[in-house]
Amino acid sequence: MIEVFGFYKFMLVNQLNKQKVLLNDFLVKKNIRGTIIISKEGINGSISGKAKDIKSLINQIKKFFLFKSFDSTSKSKCSFQPFHKPKVKIKNEIVPMNMVLSKKIKKKDSHVEPQNWNKLIKNKETLVVDARKPFEYKVGSFQKAINPNIRNFRDFPKYLKKLKKNQPVAMFCTGGIRCEKASVYLEKNGFNNIYQLKGGILNYIKTIKQSNSLWKGECFVFDNRVSLKHGLKVGTYSICSGCRNPISKKDMNSKKYEEGVTCPGCYNKLSISQKKRFRMRQNQINLAKSNGKRHIFQKDH
Repeated sequence: MIEVFGFYKFMLVNQLNKQKVLLNDFLVKKNIRGTIIISKEGINGSISGKAKDIKSLINQIKKFFLFKSFDSTSKSKCSFQPFHKPKVKIKNEIVPMNMVLSKKIKKKDSHVEPQNWNKLIKNKETLVVDARKPFEYKVGSFQKAINPNIRNFRDFPKYLKKLKKNQPVAMFCTGGIRCEKASVYLEKNGFNNIYQLKGGILNYIKTIKQSNSLWKGECFVFDNRVSLKHGLKVGTYSICSGCRNPISKKDMNSKKYEEGVTCPGCYNKLSISQKKRFRMRQNQINLAKSNGKRHIFQKDH
């Protein structure tokens, strides 16, 4: 089984180029795949590999960056490799919001444990905000949650400015990192009742039994697993090769779905030349399969 590990840490980081080389060399050496983003405000990553190698990498990251623990982590198992290759990227922010956190986060502890989350969002006064993108929200979300319909997280502050400063706001995202930054922004702007789901959706659906859960649907993830169900089991969604959006089994039963080419969401948006090109790619994938080989764009599940 492959271990999948997600993490983030907000902290001041120096010598980014040096850190990038060290991390990349270690990923290649241990055959660990996935993406790690580093910036002056911290480190954020989703990686996969053998459990012993992931453990070794965690120790190396703490050694490289001189800290004892991450702000948040998530761990799960997978029967296939969910990432294609290792990547280490240097960016201005580990979460793009046009607000670089140059120092360690200093804010009230607004984290709510999964065991206490249901009570909070059941409160009629609580505004439950899904801080993810619309296509993620469509795959699954909490009861009562609203989605701001923000396609770029940099625009999220524009939505936050519209909220009432004294209303209880419960925010959540996949692993917690987007809400971490959004809560800093809100506190800086005088909001008093801000709460965020500790460890994000992944921690909730791992911790809370489905019979007691207020989560509906599946949780989209940015890797080849596509979506996760309760217990962090691989879900039922796939990715449309035409528009790169998640698609359900219902979508795949549509007459407008063609494997490797289109789905109901992009059938009328793609040009004839695009569809022709995607069919050629799918034919190459099918040919590789028939010859017992794996094509670079072949889906693992």
